[in-house]
Amino acid sequence: MLPRLRQRGLRPRVWCLTHRGALADELEAEGVPVHAPDLRPPAFLPAALRRILILPVTVLGLLRLLLRRRPAIVHCFLPAAYLVGAPCALLARVPVRLMSRRSLSDYQSGHPWLARIERRLHPHMTRVLANSRAVLEQLREEGVPEARLHLIYNGVDTGRFRPVTPAERQALRRERGIGADALVLLVVANLIPYKGHADLIEALAGIAGDLPHGWQLLLVGRDDGIGGALLDQARERGIGANLHLLGPRADAAAFMQLADIGVLPSHQEGFSNTLLESMACGLPMVATRVGGNPEAVEDGHSGLLVPPRDPAALGRALRRLALDGELRHRLGAGARRRCEENFALEGCVDAYAHLYRSLLPDGEAPCAE
Repeated sequence: MLPRLRQRGLRPRVWCLTHRGALADELEAEGVPVHAPDLRPPAFLPAALRRILILPVTVLGLLRLLLRRRPAIVHCFLPAAYLVGAPCALLARVPVRLMSRRSLSDYQSGHPWLARIERRLHPHMTRVLANSRAVLEQLREEGVPEARLHLIYNGVDTGRFRPVTPAERQALRRERGIGADALVLLVVANLIPYKGHADLIEALAGIAGDLPHGWQLLLVGRDDGIGGALLDQARERGIGANLHLLGPRADAAAFMQLADIGVLPSHQEGFSNTLLESMACGLPMVATRVGGNPEAVEDGHSGLLVPPRDPAALGRALRRLALDGELRHRLGAGARRRCEENFALEGCVDAYAHLYRSLLPDGEAPCAE
């Protein structure tokens, strides 16, 4: 999105809280500067202590950047960036201050002090953004005035994430050692308890006898500590040979293009990028009815929705798709069409560019930073 904003005459600049991320070089090659303290305390230190050591360096570095560059707008994405960036923007007297909430507020339940700080910061924001109506409603309940609330859905690059021809699909399978006729189910999500992988394994164990021989469940995503438990659960339920943990993959789009069914069994979501990306690839999705998922998936038209934490209902939906190729094709085509019509990246970028320009102080140059 940032290079596209630059093409529209804005000058985005990124500040990372701890270190340059994996996309930093790619962004800078596109003309988007990336700044970070690049402080990496020893890994043997507890995570909480590492954060404490990094915090003053991050705050001072960001303040120095804001005072030197004098940007017209500071936009904070995600809670940690909000807690650090918003006070710095206030101290630096940045005229336009934005916050984007990208998930439901469940993260606050274990950290009530986070909720209190965020609520104190909300009145000082020019706009508070959500990426789904579900997130928007929570912000409304937190007391953000209606005039300051704004909704911009995530966007997906429908050129990169696209359906492939049958020949291309078979080639992708051959390259990755997947049988041409195997039924492939795919989850693209980090292995975190609330993503619902355990529910999915339980659901598949309950319908395994109805699925075609040689079916496979592919899990793409970083293991945040539950991978071993998922493998143990699958073996205990008799489907260990069908489960494959692939870790983070740069070619995740290829797996979306070669799979037969996509699954997002989360207990909570804001508005899932991987859900949109899978839909844009023409992959029929089974998703839980949480957060922004029902805003992306029209049940029965562009995918199937099921209750969260309900392996039986999830299994019934998966069985229905697994045994009905025509339904998979129809829902996959509907998913692609819905992304093209409602969630294309260019529309998302246009919405951000319009918002930024509408909030620029009077007389601000059109290429504001």
